[in-house]
Amino acid sequence: MSGSVLSRRSITLALVIGLGAGIVACKKSGDADTAGAVDTGKIAEAGLVYGFPLVMNYGVLYESFINTASPQYRGPINTIINTARVFTPKDTAVVTPNSDTPYSFAQLDLRAEPMVICVPAIPKERYYSVQLIDMNTMNYGYIGSRTTGNDAGCFMVAGPDWKGETPKGIKAVYNSNTQFSMALFRTQLFNPADIDNVKAIQAGYKLQSLSGFAGTPAPAAAPAINWPAIDKDKAKTGFFDYLAFLLQFIPAQANEAGIRADLAKIGVEAGKPFDMSKLSMAQKAGMLAGMKAGNDKVAKAATSMGKTQNGWNVAKIENTTAATGDDWLRRAAVAQAGIYANDYQEALYPMARTDGAGVKLDGSTSSYTITFPGNALPPVNAFWSVTMYDGKTQLLIDNPINRYLINSPMLPDLKKNPDGGFTIYVSNKSPGADKESNWLPAPNGEIYMVMRLYWPKLDQLEGWQPPAVVKAN
Repeated sequence: MSGSVLSRRSITLALVIGLGAGIVACKKSGDADTAGAVDTGKIAEAGLVYGFPLVMNYGVLYESFINTASPQYRGPINTIINTARVFTPKDTAVVTPNSDTPYSFAQLDLRAEPMVICVPAIPKERYYSVQLIDMNTMNYGYIGSRTTGNDAGCFMVAGPDWKGETPKGIKAVYNSNTQFSMALFRTQLFNPADIDNVKAIQAGYKLQSLSGFAGTPAPAAAPAINWPAIDKDKAKTGFFDYLAFLLQFIPAQANEAGIRADLAKIGVEAGKPFDMSKLSMAQKAGMLAGMKAGNDKVAKAATSMGKTQNGWNVAKIENTTAATGDDWLRRAAVAQAGIYANDYQEALYPMARTDGAGVKLDGSTSSYTITFPGNALPPVNAFWSVTMYDGKTQLLIDNPINRYLINSPMLPDLKKNPDGGFTIYVSNKSPGADKESNWLPAPNGEIYMVMRLYWPKLDQLEGWQPPAVVKAN
């Protein structure tokens, strides 16, 4: 992973690596303020859990839309940036990237006025979606095949301070709880030869200010922001500095009054510099220990979400403010497992690190098979896929055939079993020429696979389970 890229993993490792020595150093000071240390530690632990997805999202925002020197830079704020290709191992800013659908991205600044997203008419057989995500990493709306259909239309996205009227020509209004928001566009690619059709659709995605759309005078521009640089080293020591900076753009909801008040007790307040030097040595030790405990809690929760079915972890994620409430650990665990995850109504994500017997998947020692019976394919309205990742980094892997997934559009090219189903061969080396059409290349080490069911048939999900990953002879 390149040094300038801040991902979920680099934040996590920075906290784990950097905190241990600090705890020891502070404890050696002999400070007797043990009560202060305990109180500060509890607040820091809760604050780490609460702020984890916010700081992680800021890392993506900074690298993708602010830091023009970053290899992950995509373009300026309030502009749609189209990626006319699927993700590859070179894309490292976001963990567990989706390689089914070429992405388009927009970071929306909603402080001065709302923004308007317009989409073209899209053929009904092609799935697309526009996922709207606030700075808390909460989903607050969808435009697309499932929710608004494939007809052309314009949709308004408003920030928390907007109180104006909706002009004619707007099909729906989406309200963000934060002053900046991410819009992730996914456009289905059927096969490599289909890329020009995807490019044409992407060219039809439009973004403009509300005043530009309505032809009215533009309001005064929002103040310029001095965006603090962030990387894995800065995250190591400055987690609460970043959280304090971000809170000024995230108005507190009613259920956040308690955690915001507790954070203020240790000097973490919206838009104000965090000064750790004001804490006693015991309080500093408590804070570092609390952050470590919070980080460990998030990591554990991310691996225990959902139910295990044939070795796959299946979680019905609904990453919305209404569904999450004040369960900050649930919110952080979702970000840890895969930031910007869809709600399960849009996409379901079975994840596998073990085979059907519960043994850890390892491409350096074993090969595996996944067999889908002909009468038990994933139940979807759109399409499904199985994507391979490196188990340690959760990034796509280099392989000799540049294949990162097997999905339903590939069905006509897969070798079928007698019952009409098919078998996926998971291995680090080719399973042989006669099986290579069904080969999903694996890393030479720890394996992590994610199944994606786009627009699942909810009435059929209860009776379906992903097939077990089976160790090959």
